Formats: sequence, C-alpha cells, structure tokens
Amino acid sequence: MFPLFAGITFDLDLSPDSPRGPALLVLISFLLSFGFIRTSARLMRSERVSWWPGSVRTGAGLHIHHLVWGISLLLISGFVGFATEFKEPWMQITAIGFGIGAGLTLDEFALWLHLEDVYWAKEGRSSLDAVVLATVFATIVAMGVRPVGLGDAGGVFASIGAVLLLVLLSGITFMKGRFVLGIVALHLPFIGLYTACRLATPDSPWARWRYRGAKLERARKRFSPERPFAVHRDRLLDLIGGAPNRDEAGEPLRARRLARRGERQSR
Repeated sequence: MFPLFAGITFDLDLSPDSPRGPALLVLISFLLSFGFIRTSARLMRSERVSWWPGSVRTGAGLHIHHLVWGISLLLISGFVGFATEFKEPWMQITAIGFGIGAGLTLDEFALWLHLEDVYWAKEGRSSLDAVVLATVFATIVAMGVRPVGLGDAGGVFASIGAVLLLVLLSGITFMKGRFVLGIVALHLPFIGLYTACRLATPDSPWARWRYRGAKLERARKRFSPERPFAVHRDRLLDLIGGAPNRDEAGEPLRARRLARRGERQSR
C-alpha cells in the first residue's frame, strides 16, 4: 500500500493472488477489445480499404452488431465465473472474457442508448464518452485506490459517514454533468467539493432545475463547444474514434427520425 495524499492509498500488488490482478486483466482486455473493434469499424468505413473482411452478416443479409457478441461474452463470463467460484485459472479467464465483452458492448453504447444505429452520427460520440468513463473507473479500481475515510481508525461510524459524504459529493458532480470528475469524486472528496462549487453544464439536470437567466447564460458560455478545451477534446475523440458523418453531424437525431417517418408514410 502506498500513500497518495493524506488518507488516500493505492495498492500496486498485481500478483495472481491479489484482487488487483484480475481487475488489471479486465482493464487491459477492455482497452484492447475497444481498440480493435473501433479500428475495424474505421477500416470498413474507409473507401480506400477493400481487403478488410467487414462486418458479420447472416444468410438473409442481417448485420449482426458487435454489441451482440459483447453481451454474449459478458453473460458467459459471468456464468462461468459464478459456476467456478472465481478460482484459478477461471478467474483470469473470465476477467479477460469480461473485459473483451465490455469493450465490444460499450463501443456501441450509443446504439442501446438511442435504440438506433447512430455509430457514425454525432450522437455516436456517447459511445466514446462511455468508454472514457469506464476506463477511468477501471483504472482507479485496478490501482487499488482506497476512498478517503474508509478503514480509518474512526471505526464503523466514521466509515459510514465517509461513504455518505463521497456518494453525496459524487452525486452532485454527476447531476452537474461532470461525469469523469464524478467517478473520481467517489474516491477523492475534495474533487467533488470543488465541482459542487462550480458551474454545471447547461444541459445537465442541475442546470435545468436551478439555472435561469444570467446564470444559465454563464454556463452556456463556460461550456461553449467553441472554447479551446472543447475543440481539442473533439479533435482527440476524432483521432481515437473517427469523425462523425458530415451530413448528419449538425442535424438533430429527432429531426432525422421525423424525416424518415415522413418518408415511410409517403410510400
């Protein structure tokens, strides 16, 4: 156990007997799975690549999304893990299977969020957001970071109080639309305390409930998509996951759905 700050420690013991070992296997296999399937999708999208085998289809031409394989792997890994009581080597095998399944599934998070194939639309960016959140959370767990206040000398009541404080501050952070910081706040309360005193994103539940007039305008200006941080973030996401389709990037999902519904009714 190594100290980070006052009251914060992390565990670097990654041996097979340590619980950190399987957690690290989940994280590595998750990242490799996501990297492979996103690269595969970008190769299939490219008009200059003809040698890549492409997606899996049934005899009737039905495209089987990799989300299906991911969910299947998650279910199989969970069942095998419980059936073998998470003993070696099944613990490591199921950890790798779970990580691969999670990578395949979260890469199409936008599909099961919108119930529509928006992989290359602007709404498809939510898949990358989900992968970033999962990576941050899994990294914290794999490092063995212990939340501040847990296991301290104060006893059970002190630990319960610490948990309630962490959940409260993390919940406020999530409600303000700061999801990555919300995950970090589960372990570091001063992050949640800092975010609780800052502006919420203009489309967050906190802003919808509490912001009006000048304060809402301040939030919109603070989190404008034209600000340098947002521009650099979008460029990084484009580099990782590919840029959205230009013909759909500026058109809201609801408008596209209404247009397609009108086309079907006119036929």
